Amino acid sequence: MPFVVTWDGEVVGMLTVSNITWGSARWATVGYWVAQSHAGRGITPTALALVCDHLFSAVGLHRVEVSIRPENAASLRVVDKLGFEPIGLAPRYLHIDGRWRDHRIFQLLAEDVSPGRVVDRLQDPQRDR
Repeated sequence: MPFVVTWDGEVVGMLTVSNITWGSARWATVGYWVAQSHAGRGITPTALALVCDHLFSAVGLHRVEVSIRPENAASLRVVDKLGFEPIGLAPRYLHIDGRWRDHRIFQLLAEDVSPGRVVDRLQDPQRDR
């Protein structure tokens, strides 16, 4: 499930939902990127929140997972802002730049955001982030 991320009509990133699993699991993996020229504007957290809301409501998933390289501070901040829970470290998870790289794994469950929406977490200054 690919989603294009735009800003003022310009494509500045992409968010992809993959590994969608049905049956008793009902979960998927989400990956994302945004152009460095548009980083730090809240675009990625907003895009991820909107997609999670879509996955939990319209699609009917129970769990969304994101995997992030431990040194990627910007991406770690995105999942932190949205309340994703860390669930572990996956050693040598993906082959990137000629090497197998570790990733931290995070999840968000549908019941973690009920009765609200994930996007509401970006608007709530009282929420512990």
